[in-house]
Amino acid sequence: MSAAKLRVVLVDDHALCRNGLSDLLHHRGNITVVAALGEPDKVAATLLEHKPDLVVLDLRLPTTDGLTLLRRLRAEGCDTPAVILTMSDAEADLAAALRAGVRGYLLKDMEPEEVVAAIERAARGELTVAPAMTLKLAQMLQTGSKGSDRKGLLESLTERERQILDHLARGESNKAIARTLDISHDTVKLHVRHILSKLNLSSRVEAAVFAVESRAAAEGRSAGETRFSR
Repeated sequence: MSAAKLRVVLVDDHALCRNGLSDLLHHRGNITVVAALGEPDKVAATLLEHKPDLVVLDLRLPTTDGLTLLRRLRAEGCDTPAVILTMSDAEADLAAALRAGVRGYLLKDMEPEEVVAAIERAARGELTVAPAMTLKLAQMLQTGSKGSDRKGLLESLTERERQILDHLARGESNKAIARTLDISHDTVKLHVRHILSKLNLSSRVEAAVFAVESRAAAEGRSAGETRFSR
């Protein structure tokens, strides 16, 4: 019995990109594109109507940008998980996306199979960042720690918080972590907030990379050899 198809909304002002990605996801992935839009003003109503598993946003949109649109959606009570798909490999754009709470940051020059797989993972609750951005994300974390000792930061976590951080590093959603550890979803959310506060981080994506980078450092690997989405 095949798994239920994941339902995705695409938002990109270029018709060629919209149609090409829609065809790609339809033919190569276990995904149904329930809507593909070019107008930011129609996104909120579309998400309310279709209730998709994920919305994929371009970073540059007419009259606004993907992150401003995402913040507006959140302010209106829409909590549909979001992934940015963009041409921009700028560290500043990656940092802004993470602060906005996106589930992933993908680049349009990724291989088609990589894009499909990453969107499928994100729709299922995993954290995804383009391979080309992993090193930049690791460098951002190192800069953001302001020279703090990584080991010392980890030691500030409780045993339960370290357990949850390990699960974040595997890209698991709060619901999946709650099931695995046999605790409530709200308890997981509280622990995640404490973890972010203690590690001086802004998002669960950063926490996941922090955990993987810490493990890599302990094992003597470089940042460039580290992966955190599977």
